Amino acid sequence: MNYNRADLLDRLASEYVLGTLHGAARRRFDKLLIESPAARAAVRAWEQRLALLAAPVPPVAPPSRVWSATEARIASTAASTAAGRGPQRLWWSSLWKPALGFAFGAALTFALVQLMPGAFVSLDGLAQREQALPQSYVGLLQDSEGLPTLLISSTRHGTRVTVKSLRPVVVPAGKVAQVWALPKEGAPFPIGVAVPTKPHGGTAFEMSATSEKLLSTVTRLAVSFEGVPAQAGATPGDFILIGPCLKLW
Repeated sequence: MNYNRADLLDRLASEYVLGTLHGAARRRFDKLLIESPAARAAVRAWEQRLALLAAPVPPVAPPSRVWSATEARIASTAASTAAGRGPQRLWWSSLWKPALGFAFGAALTFALVQLMPGAFVSLDGLAQREQALPQSYVGLLQDSEGLPTLLISSTRHGTRVTVKSLRPVVVPAGKVAQVWALPKEGAPFPIGVAVPTKPHGGTAFEMSATSEKLLSTVTRLAVSFEGVPAQAGATPGDFILIGPCLKLW
């Protein structure tokens, strides 16, 4: 495989960061990261890009039992490989706790993003078939308390929008959950209605044009409860959910 191809390296880096690169392919890429500055730069670029999506997620302190179990596993592994290593064991002991803290921080930062392969089945299917993360617009919508509630995704040149509920959304009787696009300049405009499912999970709707045409200048997405689906030029009601809209490519 020609790792000097920038487009291939970028696709592999995106899958690596999102967690969709598995098995032997991931192990090969791990080795490549040691040898290739270009591969490391591609991974850093994707980490920085996706960190913007995870930034609004409130920090979550892992339960004490998680730390205890992790420390026990690390201690067990270290003990089983310590024979004959002598002073190196002391060197390892001084580093594993900081490394563990970094690992937990990275896991928490990207946990929400890593839900995407399972949450957006259509995107995951495409990624697995093409062995590449499709170029997409992705929004993370939060409620009034800042809690992540909806993940909204659409491929760059597609018209289908996939909505994944991270928390239950109760739509009042006689209302619809209207999804709005908020461009960098200009008034919000409606892109579709998210019909909730029971139990809460995933749903989808079609837009009137491709994501590239409708969302290229959009910086945020929002949801309001309306009496009927909004038409072009309509004024939105109060936004119940709102969050950033990012380009993933």
